[in-house]
Amino acid sequence: MSESHSNLLQQYSSERESAQNTAELEALRVKYLGKKGEITEQLKGLGKLPPDERKAVGAEINRIKNEISESLEKAMREMALKEQETKLQAERPDHSLPGLFNRPGTLHPVDQVAREIADIFLAMGFFMAEGPEIEDEYYNFEALNVPSHHPAREMQDTFFLESGQVLRTQTSPVQIRTMETLQPPLKMIGLGKVFRRDSDITHSPMFHQMEGLVVGENISMSDLKGTLIMFVENMFGKRAYRFRPSYFPFTEPSAEMDIQCIFCEGKGCKVCKSTGWMEVLGCGMVNPRVFEAVKYDTEKYTGFAFGMGIERMAMLRYGINDIRLLFNSDIRFLRQF
Repeated sequence: MSESHSNLLQQYSSERESAQNTAELEALRVKYLGKKGEITEQLKGLGKLPPDERKAVGAEINRIKNEISESLEKAMREMALKEQETKLQAERPDHSLPGLFNRPGTLHPVDQVAREIADIFLAMGFFMAEGPEIEDEYYNFEALNVPSHHPAREMQDTFFLESGQVLRTQTSPVQIRTMETLQPPLKMIGLGKVFRRDSDITHSPMFHQMEGLVVGENISMSDLKGTLIMFVENMFGKRAYRFRPSYFPFTEPSAEMDIQCIFCEGKGCKVCKSTGWMEVLGCGMVNPRVFEAVKYDTEKYTGFAFGMGIERMAMLRYGINDIRLLFNSDIRFLRQF
């Protein structure tokens, strides 16, 4: 090996030993093996040598090039592992430090209100019933005396599926399924998700409802009013209420129950549209045609039914003015409950 080549290797070895990181090793690679590096320049100078010397000198330069290349590759691997280990050690958690404070989880306000409502009716002797969210049109409409020409069956209100079924628009089908399997007397409530093509600050395409049904002998409108007045007083405390005549295909007579506005205490505001009243639920005496669909003796049995939106009840319970707040999962909002 020529003296110049020996000096080159010694210079490289010295600089490699003093390299502290992969960046410095990369700089060495560029210095010796790059396009304008030491080895490249020496290879370019072969043309200036006598022909009989070129082969031997070229082989020596290539040997030095391979030696430096292998040495750098090995050093780069070792340095990269060392840097990774140093980084991992620096990021390793200190288990002796005190832990972060974790807030305990709580029920969503809709779940809180749903449980509160259910507890009130269960305490009055009702039992809980369930039904599917994907329903046949028969249970969702026909058995509830909603004929095919009724506006509620139009596409803008109902989600129709390719199977011909629908996403239930109300929890009332639970009443039908319960009456098909049980004979009177019965007192049931059903709670679950319902779906409608509707979305604004007071409506959501998916929301929760609770239905109630009482069937027996000599059930009257007085029983309905007494049950719902007891519920409202347990839910909202003593406050003015009223029953307004209304219309539902599955009840006759039908009514809507209002309570004194909880925001303005009956004085009139934007929320109650200056009426001083807020609707809380719909109700009525079960239409005999519904009993006929489940083969109940309409001469012997009467009953009443009622239904309410859980999100609406939560809005009234907690003074929430936008239903979308209940679905946005904003932790700042939810922590208030």
